[in-house]
Amino acid sequence: MSNSIILSAKTVNETDATHIIQSKIDLLSQNNGGHLILTDGIFNCGSLELHSNIHLTISENAVLKFINQHDSYPIIRTRWEGYETSAYRACLFANHVKNLTIDGHGIVDGNGFAWWEEFRKKNKKIEHARPYLVSIEHSKQIKIRDLFFTNSPSWTIHPFDCEDVVIDSISVKNPADSPNTDGTDPESCRNLRIINCEYDVGDDCIAIKAGTEDADQNIPCENLIISNCNMLHGHGGVVIGSEMSGSIRNVVINNCTFVDTDRGIRFKTRRGRGGVIENINISNIVIDNTLCPIVVNLYYFCGRKGKDKIVWDKNPYPINDSTPKIKHVRISNLTARHIRSCAAIMYGLPEMPIDDVAINDASFSLSNDSIPEPPAMFANAPKLAQKGFFLENTSNCHLTNISLKNKDSEILFHNVNNKNLLLKNLS
Repeated sequence: MSNSIILSAKTVNETDATHIIQSKIDLLSQNNGGHLILTDGIFNCGSLELHSNIHLTISENAVLKFINQHDSYPIIRTRWEGYETSAYRACLFANHVKNLTIDGHGIVDGNGFAWWEEFRKKNKKIEHARPYLVSIEHSKQIKIRDLFFTNSPSWTIHPFDCEDVVIDSISVKNPADSPNTDGTDPESCRNLRIINCEYDVGDDCIAIKAGTEDADQNIPCENLIISNCNMLHGHGGVVIGSEMSGSIRNVVINNCTFVDTDRGIRFKTRRGRGGVIENINISNIVIDNTLCPIVVNLYYFCGRKGKDKIVWDKNPYPINDSTPKIKHVRISNLTARHIRSCAAIMYGLPEMPIDDVAINDASFSLSNDSIPEPPAMFANAPKLAQKGFFLENTSNCHLTNISLKNKDSEILFHNVNNKNLLLKNLS
């Protein structure tokens, strides 16, 4: 790519620069790609569509700020919360592209306040889903790096059905009360790395997804690395599910800190989803000030169909293609402090126990002054404080070299229907 265009906000001076920026992107694309550099101030614009072989740089003295006028965002059909529906096109959008880079040390501001307010006023019943801040779909060789993302209308960065993705050294900051403003949600992707990033958001920091039972296609999410990241606030630090019908496998999470996240490592799914979560390796994690550091929940009830009897019923059901599975998980070298509810909860299905989960070399310290709260989101969840491990419906699980401070009962205070459970060196 030898073509380059430098665009200064001082020369644009428009309340809506969508057409100007988009025309430069299109011009570079028509010439086999190139480098667009935004510099010197604030660029106000609506949804932009990126193409193959485009390198978009938002310089450190530039802000790409998105306006909140609905007609600046074309309505498209896209994957939203695990199934296809109509949505306003993402602020930065690409579909079926190859070799795309977004970088620059500048700011990408989704200006999401009006979108959040509309969502709240209409009690979540809006005609079209809110735009993502960045959504890259069905694409290859994607790099997003060295940028500050803020005030996303909904999920911040959403790679969907992408391959060979690197998200490196970004920061995401969304208000704590902003609805569904996840940091990065890779969905049905392959060979993806999230490294050296910082998240402070209104929902999950990172959530790995693979669609629901209502998705047009079951596409797996596999071969992911999440490393050297700081999670400063969020509902979950790293979350797997609840949309996992296409299956999620081969995930490594290491060398991360979680501070003020409601939950740390969180698996969530339910009957009807099908699919499997397997081969997950988590190590060298520090968690501070959390409700519950480890949650593995197969009765997750939020979202569409979440109140159906099949979701909350604790009686066994027949096993079929809609039965979700979680197996082959390793968690090691984890330190968690100031835990408000319990150290961990693993709640499998009676017909499909959580299989082969090992937690090794972990240290937990419970808060002395916490009030009882439910550690996970399922029907009739108990309110707990100063509790250790809740295990129900598991098989072949191991707890080894575990220390727990400030507990008011046994480390394993709830032990129901756990087959071949190995307990070693618990203190």
